[in-house]
Amino acid sequence: MLLEKIYDVPIGIRILEKVSFLKNLSSVWKNRWHQFNILFLTFLSYSSYHISRKPTSVIKNVLNQNCTGLEPPPGLNISGIENTWCSWHPFDGQNAGTLLGALDSASLFSYAFGMYMMGLLGERINIRYFLSIGMMLSGFFACLLGLAYWANIHSLTYFLVVQILAGLFQSTGWPGCVAAVGNWFGKNKRGLIMGIWRSHHSIGNIIGTLIAGAFVEEAWGLSFVVPAAIIFGLGLFLFLFLVPDPRAVGCDVPEHAGCLSQTNPTAENAEFENQRNGSMGSTTSGMNEHCEPPSELKADDKEKAISFWRAVRIPGVVEYSFSLFFTKCINYTFLYWLPRYLKDSSETLGSQQAADLSTLFDIGGIFGGVLAGLLSDLTGMSAFTCSGYFILTIPALFIYREFGSVGGAFNMTLLFLVGFLANGPYALITTAVSADLGTHPELKGSTRALATVTAIIDGTGSIGAAIGPLVAGPLSNLGWDYVFYALMMASAMGLLLLTRLMVNEAKAKYGNTNNPHPVTRLAMVKL
Repeated sequence: MLLEKIYDVPIGIRILEKVSFLKNLSSVWKNRWHQFNILFLTFLSYSSYHISRKPTSVIKNVLNQNCTGLEPPPGLNISGIENTWCSWHPFDGQNAGTLLGALDSASLFSYAFGMYMMGLLGERINIRYFLSIGMMLSGFFACLLGLAYWANIHSLTYFLVVQILAGLFQSTGWPGCVAAVGNWFGKNKRGLIMGIWRSHHSIGNIIGTLIAGAFVEEAWGLSFVVPAAIIFGLGLFLFLFLVPDPRAVGCDVPEHAGCLSQTNPTAENAEFENQRNGSMGSTTSGMNEHCEPPSELKADDKEKAISFWRAVRIPGVVEYSFSLFFTKCINYTFLYWLPRYLKDSSETLGSQQAADLSTLFDIGGIFGGVLAGLLSDLTGMSAFTCSGYFILTIPALFIYREFGSVGGAFNMTLLFLVGFLANGPYALITTAVSADLGTHPELKGSTRALATVTAIIDGTGSIGAAIGPLVAGPLSNLGWDYVFYALMMASAMGLLLLTRLMVNEAKAKYGNTNNPHPVTRLAMVKL
């Protein structure tokens, strides 16, 4: 079947290799070009996932709003509904917070469930097909949400079903992107590279917020349709140019799995020799034997996708999975409820202004994620890095709730700081840590474990992401203080779950000073 051709080369790359400078590049520069290409394309890919996901948080302020003082359309009788006539049924009642929270969680629980399934599926089919189809279907269901505005749909069932299906296909993004990037990059500087790359999450949130905010007060349907068109178009673009595995173009596998010739020298050299003497021989001039581009190469039969239970038993997977549960609980509560909180906390902010101001959380998250990756690289202690962020997040949340309303500039500074601290563990665990665990020495060089390990970690985290917004709705009805207290408790729990890993990291780094070969991070934790 076509989807099983793990190493097929997309048509866009085939054309570039024939008509551009790529065919004359040395193996080193060709490898670097493809590494840049994979970072760029997956950055665009996951940014678009968040662009299409973000509008739900922005339109809350128009689905349910206080209509007092607003001018109704001519001929509309607002007797008895003076405060709710401008809201969108069924979100116009006193239970609006609960319903809006359920709307978020319908997508997020589906996303969490889909993570486990899509991670296993992503290892068994071509990641290029996996991501492209997932992006286009995500765009399709985002478009259906927007169509509710023009079709005048007020069925709660419609919104919930579309959100469930959208969340399911949104779950294709993360395991696919991390697996593709992890296949191209080794462990050296992985924390910094992925910390920078991981900013796609925040960039996507910022762009999605600005796009949704631009239309929210005039025609909120466009807040969904425009992002839907973006992710659908980028899905087509990825299909033409994404190369998810170095072996597709004959480049070296990075150090986490060793070179191809080391894993199965006889079989791999035979494959490459056949390709060198075959139909693509004319394109290999100037290339060395480590970067011969095979036209169509199937995966080695001995390299099997790992099982779910084998992935769970990799040291560190369980701890980081549940730690991510709590950090995503914090981040996704802000993701889906921050514009609502900002509008409720101010008498002057409109829906668009609240949406624009909320982007400061994501801007802070970009810098926090990059610093977390850098600190992880410099110290080799990912658990300690995450724990430092968890500790500082607790007082930051308290200070923001207590003093965020003092003044505009102070509010903006504190919001930036909260985003900076809350996003650090989220960025590090979902990128460098997931990739490290997915290429753990116990896997004996298998490059097909990344999607499953990533899906387990982020799938567990996504359950927390679903629970956070779901609980925030009813808690906000009691008072926003309760929401912030719950987020502070979540940060403390994330910290406690990393205790054993911190102890093992400290023992590995300082416990045996006579060992000339430091233990690789994450490899020191034993079951």
